[in-house]
Amino acid sequence: MVNIKELQPESSPEAAFGARLRTLREARGWTQDDLADKTGYSAKHISAVETARRSSTLRFARSLDIGLGIVGTSNTFEREWREIRHGTLLEGFPEYVGHEARAAELRLYEVGVIPGLLQTPEYAATLAAAAVRRGAITPEQAKERVALVADRQDALVRKPPPLVFVVLDEGCILRPIGGPDVMGPQFDNLLRFAELPNTVLQVAPFAMGVRRPFHLPITVLTLPDRSLMSYAESTQQGHLERESAFVLPILTAYHQFQAEALSQAESVALIGKLRRGTP
Repeated sequence: MVNIKELQPESSPEAAFGARLRTLREARGWTQDDLADKTGYSAKHISAVETARRSSTLRFARSLDIGLGIVGTSNTFEREWREIRHGTLLEGFPEYVGHEARAAELRLYEVGVIPGLLQTPEYAATLAAAAVRRGAITPEQAKERVALVADRQDALVRKPPPLVFVVLDEGCILRPIGGPDVMGPQFDNLLRFAELPNTVLQVAPFAMGVRRPFHLPITVLTLPDRSLMSYAESTQQGHLERESAFVLPILTAYHQFQAEALSQAESVALIGKLRRGTP
């Protein structure tokens, strides 16, 4: 008789992940070999995750969702993986990232720093290192934040790619993060982003003054079913808004904002000028 290791889901988030995986697998009457056939991973790998000897990856979590037939539900393993991986982030943000990854259109406005979807690894690492020095996060959490930037940017290259509209407050490109060796490649990355066929990049100059409708970062997502969702952050938490009555005015204000901001050609010229001044 096979010796089945007793699980202790309360011992860690990874153990809870593994225990839930075993529960769903056994509820379907499947062996680990059966699930291996459906996910493309070995039974040994599945066993290691179930017993928390191995942590799940994003790819493995997505394979589980497909194999178990729970893609698109409210309780996927991908969502649980993101909650485990990014538990140090603002409340509400991990849930937002899950929606971001499947959105058909993204409209975002950022203040002060280049948004994560457009950050280079060096820029992201510089921001994370500064948070470590302030004592806001641990070095391990800093590594997780940098990894999250790369995970999120996968959304830009999926097939078909989403439409991505970005308005940057002028402070995002004027604020030096790290030295020229960080800002130079970051400017290059912005210019490459603007050249993509599915993107629009604009800068909102300081001269807009009170014509700027937003004072905090804001994102509006259009999901594949054409429903809308907005996300905004305060100091302590992020807020997802799904009610169209509240999201539509934000979308309208965003469109007006784009009309007032510099055109993409003007924005690219400004970024290019800054780049030429960076060794």
